Amino acid sequence: MAGSVGVGRAAPRSSPKRYAGTDPPLSLAGPTVADLQRTAELEKFLVEAGLYEGKEESAKREEVLSEIGQIVKEWVKQLTSKKGYAEQLVERANAVLFTFGSYRLGVHGPGADIDTLCVGPSYVNREEDFFVTLHGILAEKEEVTELQPVPDAHVPVLKFKFRGISIDLLYAGLSLSVIPADFDISQGSVLCDVDEATVRSLNGCRVADQILRLVPNAENFRTTLRCLKYWAKRRGVYSNITGFLGGVNWALLVARVCQLYPNAVPSMLVSRFFRVFTQWQWPNPVMLCAIENDDLGFSIWDPRKNPRDRNHLMPIITPAYPCMNSSYNVSTSTLRVIMEQFQFGNKICQEIDVNKANWDALFEPFHFFEAYRKFLVVDIVAEDDDDLRLWKGWIESRLRQLTLKIERDTKGILQCHPYPCEYSDPAIECAHCAFYMGLSRKEGLKKRGQQFDIRGTVDEFMREIGMYSLWKPGMDLAVTHVRREQVPSYVFEQGYKKPSPTMHANQQEQSDGDGTLSPDLDVQLKRKYDSDGDGHVELCKSVKRASVSLPGEETPPHRGNSASKVQCDSPVKLVSSALCSGAQTSPSHDDVNFEQTQLTSSPHGSEDTSASGTSCAAVGAIVLADESSKLRTMTVHTAPECMALKDETKLDGIRSLASSNCAEFLEGAVLTENVHLSGDEVI
Repeated sequence: MAGSVGVGRAAPRSSPKRYAGTDPPLSLAGPTVADLQRTAELEKFLVEAGLYEGKEESAKREEVLSEIGQIVKEWVKQLTSKKGYAEQLVERANAVLFTFGSYRLGVHGPGADIDTLCVGPSYVNREEDFFVTLHGILAEKEEVTELQPVPDAHVPVLKFKFRGISIDLLYAGLSLSVIPADFDISQGSVLCDVDEATVRSLNGCRVADQILRLVPNAENFRTTLRCLKYWAKRRGVYSNITGFLGGVNWALLVARVCQLYPNAVPSMLVSRFFRVFTQWQWPNPVMLCAIENDDLGFSIWDPRKNPRDRNHLMPIITPAYPCMNSSYNVSTSTLRVIMEQFQFGNKICQEIDVNKANWDALFEPFHFFEAYRKFLVVDIVAEDDDDLRLWKGWIESRLRQLTLKIERDTKGILQCHPYPCEYSDPAIECAHCAFYMGLSRKEGLKKRGQQFDIRGTVDEFMREIGMYSLWKPGMDLAVTHVRREQVPSYVFEQGYKKPSPTMHANQQEQSDGDGTLSPDLDVQLKRKYDSDGDGHVELCKSVKRASVSLPGEETPPHRGNSASKVQCDSPVKLVSSALCSGAQTSPSHDDVNFEQTQLTSSPHGSEDTSASGTSCAAVGAIVLADESSKLRTMTVHTAPECMALKDETKLDGIRSLASSNCAEFLEGAVLTENVHLSGDEVI
């Protein structure tokens, strides 16, 4: 019983054949003495980094899963009786709990959540029985906190904490009247007569089991995956929701490298991981096995038949039927960032291989706020922490759309780097947080004076945010842009000292090396800043949802010592940030200027809406400071085959390997309008 709580996590099954991948391995070489030594050093590093949970927490997880398993069994029995079924069926009524994700794969760390799936009989439905009845049962239990139903998600889920452990609980009702205790979820018959939401709910467990079957050595896979997940979080590319890669994506990529180097130990696999995927010819798909097409009628990833699949930039295909692209969220901008980080990892690993660096260097955190000069800031506030959790979850799930819209409206010239980390000012008692997006001009395009007005883009984003069905008074959203010197000090890691400016603000806009300076534009932000005399600035401004501020109409900013607590006592709370001045002069990605026009937009209605609440969006025309007044025409072409990277120094075997991975599905297919980008961008 794969992943069933009743027996814990099932032991990984051996690979059904020597090479389970779509191609033979690239190398059968085993480890050298130096490789074994580096592996021991890596494992020691991971332990010291606190990536393994202790025995006490592990035992607590097992107890929590057992208790939840008992709750869902009793829930199904109660429903069976309530629905009027015979006593014999009531006695046999059952539900089985399975785990998936990092817990099922054995790579979870301290404090990680547990992805769980409840499999029940056909007469127990998701809409009423799961999200209403079971929700009510859980809400009454003292052990359960932060209970949050998300019925409209792509994969409907109940989120909660049980005795402090975070649980994501899914439900799948199968076409069976009784679920046996030893039910095997991997069998294809479980997909008979179920809807799409149920298929997606089942997919997590089925994919996890398939991964463990298809890797040649489960322990080496786990150590390597634990390492790469930690690396991705440190480098800011671990987040499926914002357009990067999530847990299943990293698991599939690592599993593929394990297949290509079946006798390698973790230190070798980490190095080969970066070597392979810096050279991978996206959008060739990564697949652990051939795609099977059963007769059940579910859609599978197939760019020959599905036009939407042709637009996927970084396809990573799940191995269980129905095979899907697990990385469809990746955009042009986020793919660029991922590839840049792969290049960084490859460089460090090459140095580690020749003893010029140690493992600490690989896990050096990415200094996001040093890499850009301009940022979009998405400020989120709510009445209390519970409302903030709901409101933030909705907005965060839509941030990827803001990136896509900016790419669309600027024809890919203005690039976004959404950073998958939320920030809050510890000096503020309001329920609030903020997300940052770095902005840069596409490398190689040097045009002066061309404006990209994204006010309409943000307004469209705000309208979509306003569709939130659970909106409450006090929930607010502000989208603004700031310069690097306006970024508050609290976003930096503890112990990191924000550098003081070494040049005048005008000089920050120095252009590409010809000694000229771009104009120092007067950026009038919707969020108004007030200096306290020591270089710090504060804001506390409220904009009524029922009205639109006219240019020139301003609410006086809050004044006070930035070190003191700031309390927002009005019924509608707005973020109040203490911002540190001081420009950083390290090299950055961009030389982007903004011309600001005041804009107020409500995500919850038009100007004449009378309901209370606040919302504002302050963005403006973006000016790319360059030497030419004309825009360079971007090269757009239709590619009949998978595109290759410009770098011709490919790893031997990877070009043919990647091509063969998608040959079956791209043969004769036409990829629609892939934009050929310059610089380090790959699509």
